[in-house]
Amino acid sequence: MRRFALAFAVALLPSTLAVAQSDPLSRAIKDQWQSAKKNIVESADQMPEANFAFKPVDTVRSFGAILAHVAGANYVFCSAALGEKPPHGEDEFEKTATTKAAISKALKDSVAYCDRAYDKLTDRSAAEMVPGPFNSPSASRASALMGNTGHVQEHYGNLVTYFRMKGMVPPSSRQQ
Repeated sequence: MRRFALAFAVALLPSTLAVAQSDPLSRAIKDQWQSAKKNIVESADQMPEANFAFKPVDTVRSFGAILAHVAGANYVFCSAALGEKPPHGEDEFEKTATTKAAISKALKDSVAYCDRAYDKLTDRSAAEMVPGPFNSPSASRASALMGNTGHVQEHYGNLVTYFRMKGMVPPSSRQQ
């Protein structure tokens, strides 16, 4: 029985490796999105509402405004990747969402919208040309999604500074 089980496992190994290696480029893009969305959503969850208005100087966005901006931008980037018209403008939530609850909902809804775009991504579809986000010329679907992930990570970097200024450990450092 052991020999049969070993032979069966060895016979399945090539197909298992082939499945694991399918779509490696889109898998890398999806993995980056998973990390980015985790950090940004956990940032919204972790920061107390009283600190959503915090900004280190008057010339930058508040903690909450950064999250609201990311929520709006997510729709713009991901709608391009989906080949859809953005259901929300980039600055819509910065103008309308003022509480932690409203900002967090907008952010989580935008993440769920983007999940659709990342879930549909394959190596083949990554190379397809789509209208670029923010009225830019056409771009590959991968470019729109990588631009989104980069944008989320850029603003997560801002939030890390805000956490540190408040004496808090940001989500990515807490995970270690």
